[in-house]
Amino acid sequence: MESERGTKRYLECGAFKGRGIAVFTSGGDSQGMNAAVRACVRMAIYLGCKVYFIREGYQGMVDGGENIVEANWASVSGIIHKGGTVIGSARCMEFKEREGRLKAARNLIKKGISNLVVIGGDGSLTGANLFRQEWSSLVEELHSKGDINGDQKLKFGLLNIVGMVGSIDNDFCGTDMTIGTDSALHRIVEAVDATTSTAFSHQRVFIIEVMGRHCGYLALVSAICCEADYMFVPEEPPPDNWPQLLCDKLTQARNAGQRQNTIIVSEGAIDNKGNPITGEMVKKVIVDAVELDTRVTVLGHIQRGGNPSAFDRILVSF
Repeated sequence: MESERGTKRYLECGAFKGRGIAVFTSGGDSQGMNAAVRACVRMAIYLGCKVYFIREGYQGMVDGGENIVEANWASVSGIIHKGGTVIGSARCMEFKEREGRLKAARNLIKKGISNLVVIGGDGSLTGANLFRQEWSSLVEELHSKGDINGDQKLKFGLLNIVGMVGSIDNDFCGTDMTIGTDSALHRIVEAVDATTSTAFSHQRVFIIEVMGRHCGYLALVSAICCEADYMFVPEEPPPDNWPQLLCDKLTQARNAGQRQNTIIVSEGAIDNKGNPITGEMVKKVIVDAVELDTRVTVLGHIQRGGNPSAFDRILVSF
């Protein structure tokens, strides 16, 4: 019935002709950010917008100049398969202060930009929300100082922001999967599978520390996928007698003929008192109690590197 009334359910080519929009990546990088940048740029061009890259995240926005450059269709060719972010990312202390945000607002208005796409994690999106909340007062202050004229004040009185969650931690409410999580899981599973073979050869216990900050998603899913014997995650601290429970589990497995064991530890794992649980701590418990040959492997930034998975490429492209 909607079609009979002439209601359109799609965006027409050139529907927002002349609008200024900028895309930037901020905070820690994650696989799939380049695919997200590509999708944003090409959709903006389709809609008739004048689209810009902001290089080096919020730092580039504050510094302005050559850090804010116009993008075209070819600018994002051949980047969908690349890891990291081709337009750079940097943490910016200056943007945390109002004076820094004032500089950023001036640079955007001078380029005719009143629409932003932020690709980043919790800190990046929190900063973007604060920027949006302050925007009216920032524009007013720029006008009172003579940095922008009356027409610019009226034209750029509203800042529109879209946030795309680029974080391997999968720690953002309201989205089923954040950009880079699937790729990071692939890295973890590959690494754990690789350690399993050498652990079997030498009858060792391998403790694998994974990223995730305060979210145990990576640890939980990788533990399931890799048949881990035990795991530690921030959301569910283990009982106070976890050392005994862990050692009993390992002893039971060895008595059943198992030659190797895998333990996954999230970097944000804690006990019931809020104290950190680290891989080295777990190793000491095992070595002291059951005297098993134990190794700790911290995967670190290997989880954020490499090419994005097919899922992450598709996730940000539609």
